[in-house]
This record gives sequence, structure tokens and C-alpha cells, in this order.
Amino acid sequence: MSFNRTIPFNELPDLPPSGVDLETPVILKQVAKASRYLGELKGLCQSLPDPQLLINTLILQESKDSSAIENIVTTQDELYKATLEGDKVENHAAKEVLSYREALYAGIGLMKERHGLITTKTMIEIVRTIKRNDAGIRKIPGTALKNAINGEVIYTPPTGEDVIRGKLDALEHFINGDTAWETDPLIKLAVLHYQFEAIHPFADGNGRTGRILNALYLVQQGLLDYPVLYLSSYIVRYKNEYYQLLREITEAGNWENWVMYMLTAISETAQLTVSKIKEMLGLREALEKSMKEVLGASYKHELLQLLFTLPYVKIEILERNRIAHRQTASVWLSRLVESDILRTQKIGRTTYYINYRLLSILS
Repeated sequence: MSFNRTIPFNELPDLPPSGVDLETPVILKQVAKASRYLGELKGLCQSLPDPQLLINTLILQESKDSSAIENIVTTQDELYKATLEGDKVENHAAKEVLSYREALYAGIGLMKERHGLITTKTMIEIVRTIKRNDAGIRKIPGTALKNAINGEVIYTPPTGEDVIRGKLDALEHFINGDTAWETDPLIKLAVLHYQFEAIHPFADGNGRTGRILNALYLVQQGLLDYPVLYLSSYIVRYKNEYYQLLREITEAGNWENWVMYMLTAISETAQLTVSKIKEMLGLREALEKSMKEVLGASYKHELLQLLFTLPYVKIEILERNRIAHRQTASVWLSRLVESDILRTQKIGRTTYYINYRLLSILS
């Protein structure tokens, strides 16, 4: 593979990788492990009486970690307060995280509209939602990825809109199974993730768009029904290795270590997500019992659901969701605070009521 870091990599080969064995015994063993844990996660989600309740919260955590990989960092406090503000979000990092979640949902919707296909148009719509602009394929030359410390160019992606579109078209066919290459979908996931990041089709938002494509592909392949895998949590922890392994493919054709990295990430995060869901279910059961004791006949199941969809609430949110009028909501929330089911945080004139045990699980 001919490669010079400072020259646009217009010779980036299309998939599948040629002359590389990605079905070695060590890879296939890891595939089996990752598939088993993904199956457990899928089954657990299918058994939930109201899966969207927990899934919304998990997806927000994935959005937070995926954004953190790009050094867009927000605290749990800032993030969950922002979920209550709608279009009035002022915290830039929190706004970007919420845009990521919106883009993930948009991607799922677009895939369903297009009969399960993941297309170049899907990718463009995702990045536009993330960036909240009319971003499209890079047209201006001069894009280069540089070392943040010393400014050294470490990779120059393909340049020229026609070239980039051609490579995305080939990737689209690969994703949607229009090639003769047959292998396990999880190996294919690792390969297509590298390819998208190497094409680097947008001026900004490539990393986040690429990680959303991972989630869409798992749903497209029927490996998950919902995009709940907490994959970015692993990449955040092993961020340097993530970028190093991507570079090793480009510079040395080292696919095996990259595929193993991604399979390990899937395996470990599937287990992590299962663990978090089980903890959340246990907490939900415990809080339901406690809230019934504290609120008596006035207990509402919708309030319990709200506290798991939005770990931070305020009185206005109960009113907006037609769970209770202001005075009743105030009484209920005060009782839940007195019983240590919720805790409060006052900022300015606003009092937030926090499902702190749920935040502890998510953190």
C-alpha cells in the first residue's frame, strides 16, 4: 500500500481488504465471544416492558462519551439540565452531545425509511444533525489531520469531491452487502469503521458520524434492536490505542490488531451495558416500592417513568408532561426528597430534583 502522510490518500483501496486473512482462529474466537454478549444484550432489551424508558438514558451516555473522544466534554449535571431546556440550551458541549443523540435517532429513522439501507445521504444527514448546519462532502482541499502537540501531519485524507463521493459509494455498497465478500458482520463492522474514518468525508464531525454508523450497522444486521451499545466508553478509555491502530492499517496494513480491538470493545461494552440495564431495573423496582409507600394513593407510574427518562426534573416538567399540576407536583417532589428518594440542587431560582442513584449507575 503506497502511503505518504502529507499527500492526500486518493489511492485508499476500496473494501474488502485484499490479501488479508481476517478469519484467523484468534479473531473468530473473539467474534464468538462478542456475539454471545451482544445476544445477551439484545435479549435483555427485548424482555423490557418499556425499553424506550431506559434506552433513551443509555443513548445519552453513549452520546456523551462519543463526544468526549472529540474533546467535547460535559458533566452529567450540565447534560441532564440541558435536556430540560429544549432550544434554550446555552452550554455548548451539552448542546453538541444532545445533537449527537438527535443524529443517532435520525439515522435510525432514515435507515428504516430506506428499507434498511445505510447510504451516503444517510451519512450526510447525520453530520448535518450533529453540526446543526448544511455541511456536506468536503470540497475545499487542504484537510490534514495533525498531532495536537507538535502539529505534525499524521494523515491526509482523500481530496476532491468526486473522489470522496466515489469512495463513499463503494463503502455504501460494502455496508449494504453488495459485494461478494462474506464474513461475520462484526468483522465487517471493524473494517467499515476504519474505511469511513480514512475517507474522512466531512470538514468536521467525522468521528461522531462514524460511531453512529457503527450503531446503525448493528441494528441493520439484526444484532441489536436498539442502538444501545455503550461502545464509546471503551474508546474513551483506550483513545490513544484507537487512533494508533487506525494509523497502523493505513501505514502498514495491520488489520488484525484493529479488528481485535473493535471485537474486544464490543464484547466488553455489551457486558457493561447489560450490567447497567440490570442495575437500572433493580433500582426502578426499588424506587417504585418506595414511592408507593411515600405517595400512597397519589402515586403515579408516569412519575416513576419520568425519573428514569430524565434523571433531573423540575416542577415545570411534571406540569408539561401532564403528570400533576404545580402545587401537587411540588408536594410530591418534596416528599420524595424528605424520603431521600430524590435530592435537590438549586441554581438561581430553579430547583432541580435529582434521581441521584440512577446517575450513580450511569457514571
